[in-house]
Amino acid sequence: MSRMEGLHFKLQLQRPSFELNVDVQLPPTGITVLFGPSGSGKTTLLRCVAGLEKAPYGRVTLEQGEHTLLPHFVWQDHARDIWVPTWKRDLGYVFQEASLFEHLNVLQNVRYGLKHCNKPGGPQALEQAIELLGINHLMCRPIASLSGGERQRVAIARALATQPRLLLLDEPLAALDPSRRQDILPWLEHMRDALHIPMLYVTHSMDELVRLANHVVVLAQGSVQQSGQLQQVLTELNTPLVQGDEAATLITGAVDQLDTAWHLARVAFTGGSIWLRDDGFTQGQKLRLRVLAKDVSLSTVQPQHTSIQNLLPCTVESVIPDTHPSQSLVRLRCGPKTAVSQDVLLALITRRAVQELQLQAGSHVWAQVKSVALAV
Repeated sequence: MSRMEGLHFKLQLQRPSFELNVDVQLPPTGITVLFGPSGSGKTTLLRCVAGLEKAPYGRVTLEQGEHTLLPHFVWQDHARDIWVPTWKRDLGYVFQEASLFEHLNVLQNVRYGLKHCNKPGGPQALEQAIELLGINHLMCRPIASLSGGERQRVAIARALATQPRLLLLDEPLAALDPSRRQDILPWLEHMRDALHIPMLYVTHSMDELVRLANHVVVLAQGSVQQSGQLQQVLTELNTPLVQGDEAATLITGAVDQLDTAWHLARVAFTGGSIWLRDDGFTQGQKLRLRVLAKDVSLSTVQPQHTSIQNLLPCTVESVIPDTHPSQSLVRLRCGPKTAVSQDVLLALITRRAVQELQLQAGSHVWAQVKSVALAV
């Protein structure tokens, strides 16, 4: 039997308001977002993985695959009385606050972690971390002169300079104002695409989830409600993520046409194509689009003479009640019925509309997408 790659944790820990009880296998690369409301156990889980808290019943293992020539790490296994303290776990941890040393400049802060790291290639890893986070121009600056976003980029670079096998980020944007969050998000996206290590990222922000996640674990009261690839979890009707006005679909595609006369770009994906405002995209550029269910309306005949530019032929897969008794959530498969694979789209419409249009599984409809948000 081949070994499972990635991070596996099975943990039980009693808290005053909930019991942490999780058993999850995560992929070996990319960002896994731990998502849920405050008090759901996200940070507790992260601290247990880091060894900052000891779950009395637990197993934490990191397996990055035989092809990487890396060993199988066991950081905790209560059944075998194995417990590896935090300082011996090969990980980086980024907190909500940057926690930098004010008496040291940026370069000295980034170098600090290397003092206790005996891995070969330290100087090269340091240079790569500085370049990856775009902080080379800050090296001689005192910490007091940095913005909140710059501080967090320095903190992340410091964690990466030690060449960790696992990177943990506990709501790294929570202390930043909205404009600073938008400044740092592109750097986190770049880091996600460039690094080949698993990353656990705690947040309760839907914006951060859809922009950064490859994989998502939804937590509530210490238990896993849903775990899987982001697109899959967003469109599963039994997950809390798809209820109410926040219900949305993530579509990944590539720019296949630029309309310079009208400043528009067309993004092609498996189930069709969507037009959106051209913000300087290039032909073939990959984009991640977020379509809110409330911005999708349905028609049983192809609309004519409409201002809505994005019309997609779809098949109704299922209809369920939404959080408000007046609403229903419709799960759709986009593209011709003869297509080999189809993308999923969600539409939030009234129950009266469902009845008047006689919508049910198998119904053919046209989805009118009124608005699209660029997630990446």
